[in-house]
Amino acid sequence: MSQQQADIKKEIKQDWQSDLARYPSRPWLKEVSIIAIAWYRHGLHVDNMSEGIWKKISLKIYWFIFHIIEILTGISLPKTVKVGGGLRIHHFGNIFIHKNAVIGKNCTLRQGVTLGNRYNDEVAPVLCDNVELGAYAQVLGEVTLGDSCKIGAMSVVLMDVPDKKTACGNPARILK
Repeated sequence: MSQQQADIKKEIKQDWQSDLARYPSRPWLKEVSIIAIAWYRHGLHVDNMSEGIWKKISLKIYWFIFHIIEILTGISLPKTVKVGGGLRIHHFGNIFIHKNAVIGKNCTLRQGVTLGNRYNDEVAPVLCDNVELGAYAQVLGEVTLGDSCKIGAMSVVLMDVPDKKTACGNPARILK
């Protein structure tokens, strides 16, 4: 294992510990969303493996189980998303995250959240650190949500939201 692979493995482990810290004790018995996050972190380990037959087999197993978890939990969190440590998903179900989305540290998602694109392209939202999304919030397109901002339930965000601001509505407007 190269030094770079060892560093990535250490970072993945630290992020996983940050995820667990935001959940109640024994989350495996109480919070189904932890399964999707754990499998996401496992996918990062698979990507970090040395090239070869084991990586190819592991990738096939990853995608197979990913789709099962997606069906059972209603959470689509592919390993291509960049997620900082401390991700918390409350009230799992109907959560879709675009493969190119970026989620910062200590972000909170609730049921029905979509981080996606507006058109048939590859641009996706960027959430900075400590962002909180209410139930069924939709963040679409090349949008950046600043540090510590909050998005109200059922809001449709189509524009950037500055740090420490709250946005609500359809389309979302920044509250004063």
